[in-house]
Amino acid sequence: MKKYVKIALLAIVAIIFLGTFVFLYQKSQPVVELYEVMEVTTGNLEKTTIATGKIEPRDEILIKPQISGIIDAVYKEAGEKVKKGEVIAKVKVIPELGTLNSAESRVRLAEINAHQSETDFSRMKKLYEEKLISAEEYEKSEVSVKQAREELQTAKDNLEIVKEGITQNSASFSSTLIRSTIDGLILDVPIKEGNSVIMSNTFNDGTTIATVADMNDLIFRGNIDETEVGRLHEGMPVKITLGALQDMEFQAELEYISPKGVEENGANQFEIKAAIRVPDSVTVRSGYSANAEIVLQRVQDVLTIPESCVEFSGDTTFVYVLTQSEPQLFNRQQVSIGMSDGINIEIKDGLAEGQKVRGNQTE
Repeated sequence: MKKYVKIALLAIVAIIFLGTFVFLYQKSQPVVELYEVMEVTTGNLEKTTIATGKIEPRDEILIKPQISGIIDAVYKEAGEKVKKGEVIAKVKVIPELGTLNSAESRVRLAEINAHQSETDFSRMKKLYEEKLISAEEYEKSEVSVKQAREELQTAKDNLEIVKEGITQNSASFSSTLIRSTIDGLILDVPIKEGNSVIMSNTFNDGTTIATVADMNDLIFRGNIDETEVGRLHEGMPVKITLGALQDMEFQAELEYISPKGVEENGANQFEIKAAIRVPDSVTVRSGYSANAEIVLQRVQDVLTIPESCVEFSGDTTFVYVLTQSEPQLFNRQQVSIGMSDGINIEIKDGLAEGQKVRGNQTE
């Protein structure tokens, strides 16, 4: 029995020894490193920047009243198209008591003067017909009565304007009817019937009755960082994508770069504007959030490889060219590089199309 136990123990020791030897042998062998192999190809590279902003009409016109009062009626709503001269709302004039009293007093005085002038003229006319006065005196009397009649009419018109904001003779030019000044789309009508409105003057901008814009003339308005604004210039092509229409892309042209930056979150931002071209079949609403992709630099038909394949050593760049596939062998080769789009990089010299270079190490 003891003999079998000794044999078993010896066998166990031998197995442990052999396993340890095999493990140490495997650990002492060099690890074979495998790398991805990337091919040198010909392609196009673009370096772009993204500006965030929104879409809005080039001009938004604020329609304001030419007279103060109360909104008597609203004829249009936001979202409706309107023609130039079309009525949007009507203002009812609420006269100020002092102004009303003055206007009424002026009418009464004009009536008294007119009545007296008519009486005087009748008397002078009779005397003239009897040849008791000269033609000059008669003509003066005629002028006086005409002036009195005109003053009476002016006083009545003024009273009517104070009360109603309009006269019968100027109905087509009524300032109580608020009209659109352009053809376009009504973006907002911030007033309701019964609201008080005031006309614009030196001390007040006046009440906005409606906002109207031409939605066929849209622009992208956004901001770009100061590190990239120096590469921009007017006329550059811009690609616009909208948050609300993610499957569509619109072409635009950069037309404005602000000469002054504004600090936002510790960085200087410069405003840019681009005229956007929208097909007639697409509806774009004012205020859509948008991204503008601007091509800062472009090269075509150049040799490219992934930028991760390039080794940077000071001002010199290298790649590792595949010389043998199994086992993998590479030769360190100096190259001259050009533009990078952040993923691929241009090779100006040192490689030829079709050559293969070392990429990232595989696991």
